[in-house]
Amino acid sequence: MISFAEQNLSLPPNGITAADYDRMPVEVCRRIEVVDGRPIVSPSDTPRHNGIAHGLGMALERSLPPPWDVTGGVDLRLSEVPLTNRRPDVMVYRGDRRKIPVLPADVLLIVEVMGMVSMTTDKFDKPAEYAHAKIPHFWRVEQHEDDLILFTYRLDRPTRRYLLTGVHPGAVRIAEPFTAEIDLAALTTTG
Repeated sequence: MISFAEQNLSLPPNGITAADYDRMPVEVCRRIEVVDGRPIVSPSDTPRHNGIAHGLGMALERSLPPPWDVTGGVDLRLSEVPLTNRRPDVMVYRGDRRKIPVLPADVLLIVEVMGMVSMTTDKFDKPAEYAHAKIPHFWRVEQHEDDLILFTYRLDRPTRRYLLTGVHPGAVRIAEPFTAEIDLAALTTTG
């Protein structure tokens, strides 16, 4: 079996293309994100991280108006050339559940749950990429010991940057992009 390092050394000079990625085995794609045609190995998430993302997705699903749906851990194709695929923790989108990758034009909200090994990526890199792709809303969940804090952002379209709309500890009532009630404390007990 070829190691990831050996595969990485044999990348085409211009990186992985969308066609290359779409031909890769699903089990390989689940472990990587691609930024500018270069694979980035995604570290395994903790059960707590996954529980928070799952609980948040369920809370959002209860509040979503049609035609929106919620998913997580699936490919979001931010650009074809160079290929950039991310796998948000939670994504509110519209479209065919059988179709991947999801495209930015179909996404209303992305939520990233910050982990210890992805802090810089979740706080700076991914939001910049999502804003550049014109995704209207971005939320970030930070873990502070046993507490969670939800940071909510709205896209400023002219600058393609997110503007902070709120910092929410505890029980949260959100008014945009749709009305939702989220008990952050409950997410830590289930995650």
